[in-house]
Amino acid sequence: MKNKTSIIILTYNNLKYTKNCIDSIKKYTKDNTYEIIIIDNNSIDGTRNWLKKQKNIKIILNDDNKGFPIGCNQGIEIADKENDILLLNNDTIVTKNWLENLKICLYSDNKIGAVGSVCNQNENMQGIDFTYDNLETMQKLAEINNKSDYSKWEEKVFLIGFCLLIKREVIEKIKKLDINYTPGYIEDNDLSLRIISLGYKLILCHDSFIHHYLGTSFRKDLDKFYPILNKNRQYFERKWKFNTFCFDEIKNYSLPLIENPTKILEVDCGIGITLLNLKYKYKNLVIEGVQEDKNKYLICSKIFKTYHNLREIKNQKYDYILIGNYLEQVNEPSKFLEKIKKYMKDDGFIIGEIHNLNYITTLKELENGIWYEKHKNEKNNFTIQDVDKLLFQCNFKKDNSILWKYNNLDDSNINNDSKYFYYSFRYKKN
Repeated sequence: MKNKTSIIILTYNNLKYTKNCIDSIKKYTKDNTYEIIIIDNNSIDGTRNWLKKQKNIKIILNDDNKGFPIGCNQGIEIADKENDILLLNNDTIVTKNWLENLKICLYSDNKIGAVGSVCNQNENMQGIDFTYDNLETMQKLAEINNKSDYSKWEEKVFLIGFCLLIKREVIEKIKKLDINYTPGYIEDNDLSLRIISLGYKLILCHDSFIHHYLGTSFRKDLDKFYPILNKNRQYFERKWKFNTFCFDEIKNYSLPLIENPTKILEVDCGIGITLLNLKYKYKNLVIEGVQEDKNKYLICSKIFKTYHNLREIKNQKYDYILIGNYLEQVNEPSKFLEKIKKYMKDDGFIIGEIHNLNYITTLKELENGIWYEKHKNEKNNFTIQDVDKLLFQCNFKKDNSILWKYNNLDDSNINNDSKYFYYSFRYKKN
């Protein structure tokens, strides 16, 4: 039988949101399947007095604002020791079958360690494609959406902590959130990687939708928010030896050139963002990656077959090889392309991306003398004509599928060559 769930909610003012959140939990969650734990971080808007009057809610009233990681740890400490742990923001409204569907997914596989819901915000691509003007309409749409469906479960490298359900056995291993991220932000990135490092999967459940108002308190004061964000990013990089921008490294400019793939190799695959995105879109896709950075390798190798370098690949052929902007980074691009060719199927494709040197922002960087500082780690700079020539010399043929990615600026006075940020290209073996 599935464990019950301890729903841990932190509060700091915003009593209206807290009331609505708890009311929705009681209305849309099966009785006797959960407990609610509220950690209040010294609210001054009547939240504390209201909480004292509530029945069947465990509360901790802190005398100061201890922040998110410490508050969550306090909640975990007083939760029923058999229960799974669900971290839920107080600025959320839950919906019919929200928790039930999360639990179905969580216990569908012993290797799943944590699951999360989708919402109306698209941070970390955890949004959903329906819109609404009021909560009544939202609940109707959520009821239609929230039908358990394993085809709507997406493996992720990171799940945002606005609604994160963690299996009890995982909690027993990780113990606590890292309090070095106090007062908050980036702690859920860190938590996600810790769970993956233990060999568990993270799953985003598109069949569990909740409403999220987003940032009712923490992000309001930007003068405080950004210094905290930068401090925590620096701590994360010291701990994991790569930066948080890895969570955003998806090869968006390459994705439109992929059609019905069966087996993909991604060179410089980061921590797996692009390949997992493709795996969700193409259910039977075989994904493999190459990652030379040992710290990133430790993460993505837990998720899919990963090689340290191309030399490790033996007797494998791929219908797509994604190289991103690797041509701009490699010492000898022509030798790299010759190596790649032997891993391509006869009808396979190589897909890549290059910066557009004529892009309007690039021109401004050159004018202001900051181009070198921003791009000093790039060994090569190409025009699209350079790429054509290079691949032709390496015996590739153009697939006539070059995409110019449009920049969302008012382009009325911008030269055509200056309004595209990246060129993406697709070539076949000749």
